[in-house]
Formats: sequence, C-alpha cells, structure tokens
Amino acid sequence: MQVTNVESIALEAKGTLTFSARLKAATGDGPGLCVGLDPLLERLPEKLRQSSEPLLSFNLEIIEATSEYASAYKPNLAFYELFGAAGWRQLEETIRAVPEGKVVIADGKRGDIGSTAKAYAAALFDGLGSDAATVNPYLGSDALDPFLQRQDKGAFILALTSNPGGSDLQQLISEGEPIYSHVIRLARGLNRLGNVGLVVGATRPEIWPEILPQAEDLPLLIPGVGAQGGGVAALKEALKSYPAPALVNASRSIIYASSGDDFKRAARDAARRLLDQLRS
Repeated sequence: MQVTNVESIALEAKGTLTFSARLKAATGDGPGLCVGLDPLLERLPEKLRQSSEPLLSFNLEIIEATSEYASAYKPNLAFYELFGAAGWRQLEETIRAVPEGKVVIADGKRGDIGSTAKAYAAALFDGLGSDAATVNPYLGSDALDPFLQRQDKGAFILALTSNPGGSDLQQLISEGEPIYSHVIRLARGLNRLGNVGLVVGATRPEIWPEILPQAEDLPLLIPGVGAQGGGVAALKEALKSYPAPALVNASRSIIYASSGDDFKRAARDAARRLLDQLRS
C-alpha cells in the first residue's frame, strides 16, 4: 500500500514517481509480463557471439523485440558477473537501454548484514540504476531495511521460490506455520513506504490459495512460468481477484525461443503469446 507522506509529496514535486506508482503504471490492468534477461553465451545466436559485447548486443535486440508487451525486465546479475568488469559494463548499458516506463528489477537475491546490505542497495539502485532488487530474508529485517529506504525504489522479498529445493526450508513448520508465512508477515511489517513485494513461484500452484490472502495487497514477482514448468491457467485463476500488481517472469521461454537468425521475431512472438494467455 502506498503511503502518502512528506517524502512522496517531495517525489511528486520533482516529477519522480514512487515505486508503487511506477509499478501500477507499468502493469496497467491485469498481470504484467516481466522478461528475464539471462544471456548465456553458448545459447546466443552465432552472429552475436562474435560481437565485442555479446550480452549487450543480445539484450538490445530482445528489449526492442519485446518492449511492446513487457512491463518489466529482470536481469539476473550472475550472468553478467561471470564476465567480471566487462559483464558489469554490459549490464549497465542494458539497463540504460530499457525504455521509459518499464520497471527494471536487479535479480541478485541480496541478503547480508546491515552495512553490507547498504552497500548492495547503493550499488544496485545508484550504481546500476535499477528500480528494484530481489532480496533474501534469511538474515532478517536489518538486512532488508537498506533496500526499503526510498519510495522510488523497491524490493521483492523471497517468500516461496520456484526451484525444487525451495521446500527444504520455506515449507518447514515453525510455531504452527510454514516459514513462508512468517516471511510474508515480515514483509507486510516492512512495507511502510509501499515499496515491498514478494517473490512467489508459479511452480507451487497448490499453495497459492493460502499465500494470496496472506499477501493481501503486496505486489508479486512470479518466476517459474515456461521453462521451469509453471502453468499459465492456474496462475490466471489465482490472480483474477488479486488487488495488487503482479509481474509474471519468463526468461528462457522468451529469449531463447529461437537460437537462429529469427531469434528476435521468435522472442517477440513468445512474449505476445504469453501476455495474451495471461490476459485473455
């Protein structure tokens, strides 16, 4: 929930939207599509692998192909950090190339003690220029607070992830409730500036009827659709009465829809099909 206070008024006076307002504007009515920019060098089209900046070259093509349908882009930092300083530079240029009005989520799943988290937040928000970050709640609230100090920036807290091993900890019972329920309660308590969201995987549809009432009005980032096996039909049914913005992320099923010379058209078609399925 967006909070009206001195800071939000000051942001509006400067022409800067709060994160909550930007997210709502980007998604509009219904779920929004988030395209994961996770370039693997060996999966790029041959002609782009020869480029001096192959990750950037690929991302620019994907962004141009999908921007009509995408509400957000989510680069996973690992695919860029793999190449050291050169990879980080390509990530910076990728983020600069995202059109105005789209939300950029830096997917690093950061989570460390307060002073380190403060440096991470500055790196992702001020250094990279991302609008939001994914964060890990395992170290508790003081590791999350540095990401939540600005109304124009947001954080998506891992609650129920899409990977098979997520249940090792997230579904353990503590004080009569699964761990993910405790995480959701923590997230709601931290949402003082209306800039907290949750990561909830599409691969656990049987848990969605329990999670959504707990989340109430927190924005959702939903990975796991497509290559990870999350189904669109169950997701649509669960979200049709959810009151907050939801970003459905797809990475491999869109950016690697083809590895041939037609990769750009294939990515565009895959993005359009998925958005149509989500909103039809």
